[in-house]
Amino acid sequence: MFTPVRRRVRTAALALSAAAALVLGSTAASGASATPSPAPAPAPAPVKQGPTSVAYVEVNNNSMLNVGKYTLADGGGNAFDVAVIFAANINYDTGTKTAYLHFNENVQRVLDNAVTQIRPLQQQGIKVLLSVLGNHQGAGFANFPSQQAASAFAKQLSDAVAKYGLDGVDFDDEYAEYGNNGTAQPNDSSFVHLVTALRANMPDKIISLYNIGPSASRLSYGGVDVSDKFDYAWNPYYGTWQVPGIALPKAQLSPAAVEIGRTSRSTVADLARRTVDEGYGVYLTYNLDGGDRTADVSAFTRELYGSEAVRTP
Repeated sequence: MFTPVRRRVRTAALALSAAAALVLGSTAASGASATPSPAPAPAPAPVKQGPTSVAYVEVNNNSMLNVGKYTLADGGGNAFDVAVIFAANINYDTGTKTAYLHFNENVQRVLDNAVTQIRPLQQQGIKVLLSVLGNHQGAGFANFPSQQAASAFAKQLSDAVAKYGLDGVDFDDEYAEYGNNGTAQPNDSSFVHLVTALRANMPDKIISLYNIGPSASRLSYGGVDVSDKFDYAWNPYYGTWQVPGIALPKAQLSPAAVEIGRTSRSTVADLARRTVDEGYGVYLTYNLDGGDRTADVSAFTRELYGSEAVRTP
């Protein structure tokens, strides 16, 4: 058996000063008034057969452009299909008692420089998502006090996607610390209202679920099940195989999860082989950095696509 590895407490979740946090939260929420910057149509990419591969990037320390450096030696297709900006936060304003979308300075830098940090990936045919994570302040996806509050946060998310020309949103319900700052504990309706509103706001964008936390077990309320509103869901425990508990087709699920450079290459290969053998359609990786990870990436591309990976410096 593999030993589950929870992701480390990541510096992306750390707040700036209260004043700076409020400024950035206001910036994110103001997307509706900004001129949308739609992603450009990607150039035709070589056809690649096999599961969708996903790369989370810790942008506090690494460049999103690393995702586009890896291609397949046999045919030249992208080694990665989806790049996830890790991570924005759901923060809490104790004055107004509302949740708001927050970008730390590193996430904000990536978004502000979308032309050089995001568009090159999209032009290669790689989708770019914004992951949203709790920030120890009590605000989370599972404790909105009303449908109106959930819808308001959904609008902040969809406004950010439109403003920065992103391809979607990833939900990661960790580190919320429900109850902090007098916030409520998780309820059954909150995440259902949030996902319903977000899908209505952006019907053609990607919504993915990092399958952890109170939200992941609260996908149905009042006769509404939001499972089918997600495009993807994946296992949150690196180095393991665990089928996400959501009613989606196998093609949209990643039971495999690996951390590049920390999960052994033999395990990376075994999990990729099992993904293909059992007919699943997604393979999740975390923490792609700027080093030469050709051997780590090849460990799964050989199994998923029948090809070594090559890296452009």
